[in-house]
Amino acid sequence: MKKLLYYGLALFTIAVDQLTKWLVVQYMDLRESIEIIQGFFYLTSHRNAGAAFGMLQGQMWLFYIVTVIVAAFIVYYLHQYGMRSKWYGIPLALILGGALGNFIDRVLFEEVVDFFDVYIFSYNYPIFNIADSALVTGVLVLIVKMAADDWKEKRKEKHG
Repeated sequence: MKKLLYYGLALFTIAVDQLTKWLVVQYMDLRESIEIIQGFFYLTSHRNAGAAFGMLQGQMWLFYIVTVIVAAFIVYYLHQYGMRSKWYGIPLALILGGALGNFIDRVLFEEVVDFFDVYIFSYNYPIFNIADSALVTGVLVLIVKMAADDWKEKRKEKHG
């Protein structure tokens, strides 16, 4: 039952990601920007033919290979650890959904549609999308969970 929930979360992430990207492509011109919160948050139609922060522009073959390998590992770990704890299952599902959401863009268009544009003070953070948000959230939750588990284990060893 847990597996279905996790795969459902991954599919929901993919669906929301693809819907929001479709809306941006349909209703915004490339590089068009809509102010949501002045000086902080904008919707900006952007395309990225690379990885995070625009790295490795145009290296699609690398992204295809890496995504397939990462997705396989995520599915494996989802079955190994996700069944034990929702604190592993949920972030792994988010990572899987995020990875596959951007993978779909790369396969269909050889670029990823990005649109969340955030300014932190004077720094313009790289434009991102729902898939990127799911990936980062999943990774951060996993890091916190693994650190907490490690801390508990060391505490248990120390105090017997």
